[in-house]
Order: sequence, then structure tokens, then C-alpha cells
Amino acid sequence: MTEDLLTIGDFARASGLSHKALRLYDDLGLLVPAYVDPASGYRFYGPGQLDRAVLVGSLRRLGMPLARIAEVVGLGPADAADAVAGWWSGVEQQTGARRDLATLLVDDLARKGTAMTAPMTAPRYTVRHATGLDAGLVRPAQQDAVHAGDPLFAVADGFGDTGAEASSAALAALAAALPDPTDASTDVVQRLREAAAAADAAVAAVVGDTGRTATAGTTLAALVRTAGGLAVVHVGDSRVYRLRDEGLFRLTRDDSLVQAMVDEGRLTPEEAWSHPQRPMLAKALVGRGTEADVRLHDARDGDRYLVCSDGLSAVLPEAVLRTTLTGAADPQAAVDALLAAVRDAGAPDNVAVVVADVVTAGGGTTGGGTGGAGLRRLC
Repeated sequence: MTEDLLTIGDFARASGLSHKALRLYDDLGLLVPAYVDPASGYRFYGPGQLDRAVLVGSLRRLGMPLARIAEVVGLGPADAADAVAGWWSGVEQQTGARRDLATLLVDDLARKGTAMTAPMTAPRYTVRHATGLDAGLVRPAQQDAVHAGDPLFAVADGFGDTGAEASSAALAALAAALPDPTDASTDVVQRLREAAAAADAAVAAVVGDTGRTATAGTTLAALVRTAGGLAVVHVGDSRVYRLRDEGLFRLTRDDSLVQAMVDEGRLTPEEAWSHPQRPMLAKALVGRGTEADVRLHDARDGDRYLVCSDGLSAVLPEAVLRTTLTGAADPQAAVDALLAAVRDAGAPDNVAVVVADVVTAGGGTTGGGTGGAGLRRLC
């Protein structure tokens, strides 16, 4: 029965795939052997399966997720070609975003390298901002919260039975505990961590004793004016982005199980986008002494910041965020366009969003050009 078939060893050599890869593709249904010996479990493949094997291996080396490969190999040659071209276009967009991030890191490291021995001094600047809240089209209640006013621009995404109370309490406590933004002599990072600890304590007062498992709490993403520029305070999977010179940079790292798998190389960014465990948090404010991540950034004329809950970032790809932020004339137009795009995409979750434009003294307009409405004097 196996005279015309290839052993797994011969097939591996002919296709360029390893035994381990062939076993994986068999388990996933991507490349099922023509025959499996019922006694030994040994796999045999037909010569006609080589083209499919080479295609699967090539797509995997390109970095295509296995779920997408399963779709492509089920198509005819013309449709498969279109599918690969479409996927690669998305990869190129992601590569551009990573290139922008590399540029951001180089700029920030260079700035720190020349200014580590002296306190940062920022020019006088103003911030024009707009906010938005939307319960979405699926959730029965709004558990997100937003705060926007000198010196704090922040969102919080509550979860659990008391999630709405937790998100509001966290933002109120954070705002009350922030250091004086005009005082350059303080240890800004430490003071901001203490403010985040106050927010966590406020969450504890709301959620109470939940036993060994945290069942309620909130994420936090905040942009804070400091004497030296702007700081980002972050816990969870809400995000802060910066649009600079038309490049969109994510300034936060998700505290999530899926992000950890991406960091470990177990998932590609595209696989993470649709992973069923994406909402599972590795860290949040749950009233148990969670420490926030705090990063300092410069304030540059023309910067546009987006602070949002995952109800926005988990629905709209970063390419859409960049295009929308770049094209909006002012923060309110950006917020309106983002919320409309989320609703068009089904709005499966609550959404909280802040868009903030930085204008230094004597500087011009920001982003796509901002109007005078909503001007808040920060320095």
C-alpha cells in the first residue's frame, strides 16, 4: 500500500520541512499524510503533496500565521496569489510602524545620552485636547472612564462587577496625587509611581476583598505634564500613542498574556491581533499594590497624542489610527472620526479616548492643524 508513497524522512528532504514541522502541520490539518500505519503510527506522503508542502513552508518562512496559511492553501492559484499579496501589503505597513518605533527609540536614547547629567527643561507649551466615551454596541454598561485637564490626560478601563466604580476612582485618585508640574526638583518618576499607587489604593476601597482571585479592577493609561515634558503612566492594555512627523509610535507595552507570548516569539503580531486570549490581562490595578510603568518623554511642537482603552485599539488597526489622526484637523475631529470608525467596525466594547495636541510657545498648529476650541493652558 505504501509502495508509491514517500516516508516522512524522504518527504521532509524533498519538501525542505522538518519532521517536527510535518507533525505540526498534520495536527493542524494543513498537511495530512496520505497514509498512517495503524500499527506504528508512521506517516507516509504522496508525491502530489509536495507542492502544497513547499507552499506551506514558504508561507511560514514569510511569517504568515498558521490560521492564514490554512485559508491560502485552500484557494485556487489566482485567489491564493491575491491573498498572499494582500497579506504582504499589511506586513509592509507593520514594518513601517516598527521602523517608526525604531526611530523613536533612537531619538529618545540619543536625547537621554546627551541630557542625563542635567535636568530636563521643556519649553512653554499648551495642549489642545478632546475626549470621547462610547458604551459601544454590545456591552450593557459603560465601565470606561476618562479624565482630561491640566496636567492629566488619561483613560481607565474597568472590569468586573464594580469596574465602573474602579475606573472612576482610579482616575480621581491619580489626579489628586500628581506632583506639582512646575516643580523640577522632585523625583518625577517616583512621585508618579506613588500617584499610581494611590490610584491602586482607591481601587482597593471600591472592589473590597476579592479573595485570592482578582475579579474587579481597572487598567490605566495616562499622559501627564511634568516640569521636563510629558510622562506616560501605564498599567494594563489601554494605550498611549504619539503621532510625530506622520509616524505613529506606541509608547506603552500591553500588560497581557498575548503580549508576553509575542515578546517570547511564540506569536507574531498578526497572530496576536486575533488571538482568543488577547483580552486576558497579566497586570491591572486591582488593589493589591500593582506598580505602574512610568516613562518620561519630551514635549515637541506638532506632536499629537492618543490615549485610549482597548475598545479602540483592539478594533482599529494601527494603520487606521495613523491615517485618522493624521487627517483630522483638530482633536475633536480626530475623536469623532475614531469613534465613528469603531462603530462602523461593530464597537464590541466600551471605548474611552483622549486626543491631545502639543503647541509650544511661538509654535504653529499641530497634527493636521488645530483650532482654538478646547485650548488648555499648561505652562
